[in-house]
Amino acid sequence: MIGLGKHLFALVIFSFALSAAPQGKTKNVFLITTDGLRWQEVFSGAEEQLMTKTNGGVLNTNALRRDFLRDTPEARRKALLPFFWSEISSKGQIFGNQQKGSVARVTNGRFFSYPGYSEFLTGVVDPNIKSNDKRPNPNTNVFEWLNLKPAYKGKVAAVVNWDVIPWILNAERSKLPVWSGFPLPKGAPERIKISPALDQLIQNTTPLWDMMMLDTFTHQAAMDYVKSAKPRALYIAYGETDEWAHESRYDLYLRSAYNVDRYIKSLWEMVQAMPEYRDQTTFIITTDHGRGVGKSAWKNHGAEIAEAEFIWLAVIGPDTAPLGERSQCGVVTQSQVAATIAALLGEDFCAAVPQAARPIADVLKKSK
Repeated sequence: MIGLGKHLFALVIFSFALSAAPQGKTKNVFLITTDGLRWQEVFSGAEEQLMTKTNGGVLNTNALRRDFLRDTPEARRKALLPFFWSEISSKGQIFGNQQKGSVARVTNGRFFSYPGYSEFLTGVVDPNIKSNDKRPNPNTNVFEWLNLKPAYKGKVAAVVNWDVIPWILNAERSKLPVWSGFPLPKGAPERIKISPALDQLIQNTTPLWDMMMLDTFTHQAAMDYVKSAKPRALYIAYGETDEWAHESRYDLYLRSAYNVDRYIKSLWEMVQAMPEYRDQTTFIITTDHGRGVGKSAWKNHGAEIAEAEFIWLAVIGPDTAPLGERSQCGVVTQSQVAATIAALLGEDFCAAVPQAARPIADVLKKSK
């Protein structure tokens, strides 16, 4: 009986070790978002009726049509997002094309930025978040939670361009290293260091908005940080897509989306060239809310805008089966992103935050 007890004890310890260890090859996760990019453009490309001065504020319709208008939705979307519809569609999974029976949606009911960012970062819907005001988020976000674990301590960060995101991440409480190009909350760690040349370039550039950094600066800051700090969990937020839509500039909205695709491509190629990341890094790419439909409603979002709840989501990495554009599949929600980030790293966020939505099982299948 003593020998049997020893064997049982060893089996329990071995089983626990298996359950606690990472389930797949992913050792690093990047969450990348671009604010307010509609699923309609992601899956069908440029919308012709909006490529006008009247409906889309387009200054050079001939140039825009040349660059993005094609005969089919498949050709249009590839012209707009070439990396998305080559590398990611062939090696990852893309959710949200309602025309093919795939739905991705926001569950907070508000369909604007702070509630959306909070939902995908924390996995929960907080009914008390009702504005975009700079108020510390009371909910624990997945990056904060990972940073408390010894394996990730000092290897978690965020590079973002909207000045409110450090409050959504509650940088004062979470102590996450953040770069936003704007002042951080009191009590937050010192801002992430970027190259002096980039910092000087930002200071010498006339800003377009008082709360949003240009995506090109955010992207270069992220590239610099990945090269120097080699984080294991990183959040990168782009935002021009939302700003140009609000300003009724469909041409610049499309060009911003095209640039984000280029940024993701350069990030992916960079990490695949680095031994710390190659074949062991997953990208999750999504947005914080959808937008309206039609000649005017495309500019806006919010609870009063029909269809603003619908979004899109893509995942590419070594533990995600290459199923491409998903069709006739279950609904995925924004609230599942947080637990999915943790699950890809072999961690159980829902055990710590039981109210958080469960991970997206389909993107974990290869690792099971």
